[in-house]
Amino acid sequence: MTRSRVMGLVLIWVMVGAWVSNAQAAADREKLLTEPGAYGTFAVFALNEEWAKQDPATRIVRLTSLKGVVEQHREHVTIDLYLLRGLSDQGDIMFRIHAAELHETQEFLLDLQSSQFGKHLKTVGIMHGLSKKPNYVPGFSDQMKADLNAVSEPGRKPYAIVIPIRKSADWWGLDQEKRAAMMQEHTAATLPYAKTVRRKLYHSSGLDDQDFITYFETSKLEDFHSLMLSLEKVQEFRHTRRIGHPIILGTMKSLDEVVELLAQ
Repeated sequence: MTRSRVMGLVLIWVMVGAWVSNAQAAADREKLLTEPGAYGTFAVFALNEEWAKQDPATRIVRLTSLKGVVEQHREHVTIDLYLLRGLSDQGDIMFRIHAAELHETQEFLLDLQSSQFGKHLKTVGIMHGLSKKPNYVPGFSDQMKADLNAVSEPGRKPYAIVIPIRKSADWWGLDQEKRAAMMQEHTAATLPYAKTVRRKLYHSSGLDDQDFITYFETSKLEDFHSLMLSLEKVQEFRHTRRIGHPIILGTMKSLDEVVELLAQ
């Protein structure tokens, strides 16, 4: 099937997808992404061998069920999609899901995996975390707080990197003052890259095998590379028992972009 034929089918798919009622309330994305107390889940999947055997028209039918599940749960969760294929050996696609209650994420993933599209998915890994108020920022200088609040450079930041982190037992044994001093040094090392690398932290202790999930967005991977090298030089890094394993690298995509790419 030619690319133009595939694109025509995708266009029909998008038009058919518009049947979903606009009156359905959507989850408060801004609140879930910025306020503490939201659960963040990173779900990585690989497409099974059967997917490669499907013709484009059949793939689009399967992908229609993906959009249906997303729309069905949009009232309770926010969903971001990422294409990993070609950049990561961890899988083909990743979902970043935010919800006020973790069971709402579970319900979405169960419906996704039981859908026509989901039957072609193999679970590679799922990580959970919770957004919280900053533990150390209140003790930072006013200048450092202002620098942290600096607006990042405008424009789309296409790359996303997810890095799980586990701290050593010694770290948790340090008193608050010592940890705060180390985190101030840590934060100072990140400031030169604050405008080009966005960062969000999730707390995972007790919810998953890691203590934190760090999520980054950037359009300049060289800046992200330099940021990570800078962080390896601070004292706090000595208390890091695990960083990565896996490191997940992908590109941010809209649902329609994912459909177009996976339908081919």
